[in-house]
Amino acid sequence: MKTFIIEDKQRIESIILHCDACFVGITDLEGNPYVVPMNFGYENDILYLHSGPEGSKLEMLEHNNNVCITFSIGHKLVYQHEKVACSYSMRSESAMCRGKVTFIEDMDEKRRVLDIIMRHYTDSEFNYSEPAVRNVKVWQVPIEQMTGKVFGLRANEKP
Repeated sequence: MKTFIIEDKQRIESIILHCDACFVGITDLEGNPYVVPMNFGYENDILYLHSGPEGSKLEMLEHNNNVCITFSIGHKLVYQHEKVACSYSMRSESAMCRGKVTFIEDMDEKRRVLDIIMRHYTDSEFNYSEPAVRNVKVWQVPIEQMTGKVFGLRANEKP
């Protein structure tokens, strides 16, 4: 099975927009990887996430705000030879984004970004109470690097 790099930014963005969750890689305080699934929004080369106002993720990000965020869609088991285990692969497409987290503190901007996140999941409109907005940590990650790959293609398949 072959793996192909996706060069087209619109195709990479399509992968991102078709995911219902992303996986955020952070470095913990001991220098170890820490990966957590999160909901997100995406607009104009910026990923938006949200969390509670305190906790271990935020402590880690205060120490090192570099993140790697991954997305994956279209998972399908494929094989070249049905009876040969090593010929099996998982057909999928993935995107990976790197950037630095900053936090949005302005209340109106938080509401705007929460709308971006919610639009990723629903067309409904929402109101946010003052305490709810004050108590949510809104993350923004301007994308510094964006890559994509297609996995599990047979030799004669095109990406």
